[in-house]
This record gives sequence, structure tokens and C-alpha cells, in this order.
Amino acid sequence: MSSPLPILIFLLTLLTPRFVLSSPVQDPELVVQDVLKSINGSRRNLAYMSCGSGNPIDDCWRCDPNWESNRQRLADCAIGFGKDAIGGRNGRIYVVTDSGDDNPVNPIPGTLRHAVIQDEPLWIIFKRDMVIRLNQELVMNSFKTIDGRGASVHIAGGPCITIHYATNIIIHGINIHDCKQGGNGNIRDSPHHSGWWRVSDGDGIAIFDSKHIWVDHCSLSNCNDGLIDAIHGSTAITISNNYFTHHDKVMLLGHSDSYTQDKGMQVTIAFNHFGEGLVQRMPRCRHGYFHVVNNDYTHWEMYAIGGSAAPTINSQGNRFLAPDVRFRKEVTKHEDAPESEWRNWNWRSEGDLMMNGAYFRQSGAGASSVYARASSLSARPSTLVAGMTTTAGALNCRKGSRC
Repeated sequence: MSSPLPILIFLLTLLTPRFVLSSPVQDPELVVQDVLKSINGSRRNLAYMSCGSGNPIDDCWRCDPNWESNRQRLADCAIGFGKDAIGGRNGRIYVVTDSGDDNPVNPIPGTLRHAVIQDEPLWIIFKRDMVIRLNQELVMNSFKTIDGRGASVHIAGGPCITIHYATNIIIHGINIHDCKQGGNGNIRDSPHHSGWWRVSDGDGIAIFDSKHIWVDHCSLSNCNDGLIDAIHGSTAITISNNYFTHHDKVMLLGHSDSYTQDKGMQVTIAFNHFGEGLVQRMPRCRHGYFHVVNNDYTHWEMYAIGGSAAPTINSQGNRFLAPDVRFRKEVTKHEDAPESEWRNWNWRSEGDLMMNGAYFRQSGAGASSVYARASSLSARPSTLVAGMTTTAGALNCRKGSRC
């Protein structure tokens, strides 16, 4: 009779979580300093690095010095699950001339609020640098692009952006920070309707039951709740080229473990830089399908990628630089379930670069076919991530020169 030992060993390998580990590091502190020095140096050379980076979104439009006269070309550059978001591509240009928000029910023409509530497709740009402090959430109507290129635009110090039962939204090139709770008041959401809104969470961008959404090249930090939250059946979303800093719960994708309508959610998170002062949820996922690809993770205090309710997470070609704290090296966090349950969730790491002791706890099936619905673009090698994310965040674009 053959020995049962080989069979027992095989079964144990199926039950044991798989880890993707970092390469040995001689001096972790030196590695951290070198990476941060490289990032900071690259940001100082933004203009030099802006063209031909290998970032497919940027290389689609940033090499053109005449971008200002052909702004709507940007809508053809989206990739990932939100690639069909056209925003206001087929509409006229609307120029915001007034940074005020005195009347959320009857907004003044020339204000950002007046622009985003219109029924027609609009490509919204800004006449000059602005700091916009909203009195209530900015509730967007469908087929709108907010394009901050050519100006320094900050939405800060009040409630921020809400995408509510809308479709085809592009938000590009703005700074969103220090967002507060709003609500308990009337807000206009179209030329023909205003209504009472309850107290909001204070997110930077809140996406509720909406689809075909693209958030690109924004800088987000320090909001009351999440920087970007997508819930209640939202899907077909790409979050790309953004710079996230100084925040606790960065990104929530999926309303709750019991809200099963989020099982169809598909989100691409690509070419972002998750930077200093971040704690957790980069992102935190529930139920759906999430492609986390070619991002640069240089800071986290608790974990980077987490989730509950059996989401499918496909992590490819990212760079993870773990903190120096010994017990904070794990990239992942399987939440709100015992190991006997989460070991069946489909989470994989493929081609990720693990640094300073970082490791990714894989689970579920290893077959590539399982991740088909969580695959939205071809990952580039993780060694190229630094170059592709160097200019993440709002860009300093000026008319007549490349961004």
C-alpha cells in the first residue's frame, strides 16, 4: 500500500494561504529613503517626464502642445472599466467665471454649480485659478466633464462632489481636499428639480448608483469620510493618475456586506500614487470585481488593499513599499470573516513589486479564468511604475506647451 503522506502534503498546500513576498532587503530604511528621493526628484522634473512615459492615458494626449484647443480629445483616452465614459465630449464648452456658491437652489450662471446641473452635455473649464468653497454638495447631472487643465482649481473647505444616479462623468485635473459634511438643505440637481438632501458623509467624490465614471489626474486629501467612495450599484468606473495623501479611509468600493446589488461592480484603479499620510482602504472592496494595476504604494499605516463579502481582486504590476513598522508589512486585509471563509475569496498578486518586507496574502483560485471579470487592461511591468506615476495628481498645464 502506498504511503498517504504525499496526498496529505498536497491537501495542506491547498488549505494554506499563499503569500507573495518581497525580495530580501539589506537596509530597509535606505530603501525607503531612496524610493522617496526618486519620487520627489521626479515630481520636480514634471515637464521633462510628461511625454512618452509608457502610461497609455497620458501618452494619448499629453504630448500635444495644442491640447487646449482640442480639450475634448481627452475623452478618447480613457481605459479600464470606465473607458466608455465620454463626459461632455459631444457638448459645448462651458467656462466657469465665478468661484461663488451662494445659492445651491438657484445657482448663478458662470458658477460651477450652474454648469454641472444642466441637462445638456457640457465640457466645463475654468477662466482662472479658483478656490471653490461649496455651501452644499455639488450634485452632478449626466454627461459632464469637469476639466481643470490650464488653471489651479481647488474644491475645498466645504461639501464636495456627488455623482448620484448619473452616467458619463469625467472629473479631471482638480484638487479636492478638506471636504466637510453637507446636507439638511435643498440642492438643485437639474434645471427642473431641487430637493431636500440629508446630511452627507463628507467624501471628496461620492458615487451613488452611477456608471461610466472616470476620475483622472486629481489630487485628493484630508476629507471627512472617504476620498472616493462608490456604492449602491455603481459600476464601469476608472480611477487613474490620481495622487492621494493625508487621509485615513481612502477609498470604499461597495456599500455594505449585505448590499448584494454591488456584485456587478467593476472598477479599475490604475497609475495612481498612494502617498504620504495614508492609513487604509486603497481600496476597501465588497462583492464586485476590482482591477488594481500599475499603482505606486509608498505609504500605508494599517494596510493597502482590503475587502469583505468575497470581492474578486486582481492586483497586477503594482509597487508596494511597506512601512518600517514590523507588523504593518502586509499589503492585504481580509475583513469581517474567519479564515475558513476568506480563503475562498479570489485575490491574487501577479507581477507586483514587493519592497521593504511587503507581502500580499493571496486566496481563492489560482486559475486566470477566474479573474476575467476583474481584468480591464494589460499591466505593464512593475519596474516601470515609477515613471508611469511620476506626475500623478493635478497637472500644471499651460496653454501652448505640453502638460
